[in-house]
Amino acid sequence: MHADTYIPRRLDDQWKIGFWDVDVAAPALLGLFMGYMSGSKISFGLCLAAGLLTSRWIARIKADKHPAFAIHWLYWHLPTSPLTAMRATPPSHIRRMVG
Repeated sequence: MHADTYIPRRLDDQWKIGFWDVDVAAPALLGLFMGYMSGSKISFGLCLAAGLLTSRWIARIKADKHPAFAIHWLYWHLPTSPLTAMRATPPSHIRRMVG
């Protein structure tokens, strides 16, 4: 009866990098990495700016939507592959569900 009874409040929170969600932080980090690999200060600045603008654009799209909006968008708009196919859901090219 004296066992630890900790119950977590949130089980399905999005992964975070600092204050950013992973899907918002990924373009900025990719831009930072690509700019670093380019070897030029100008291209570093351009890649970093493009990454930050892209992450800001994604953050604006995600605002006031479901927390897993980006995953849902990827499911419906990207082609399926053996790595991304899910067993419990229908293929993403079937848009109309009957039944």
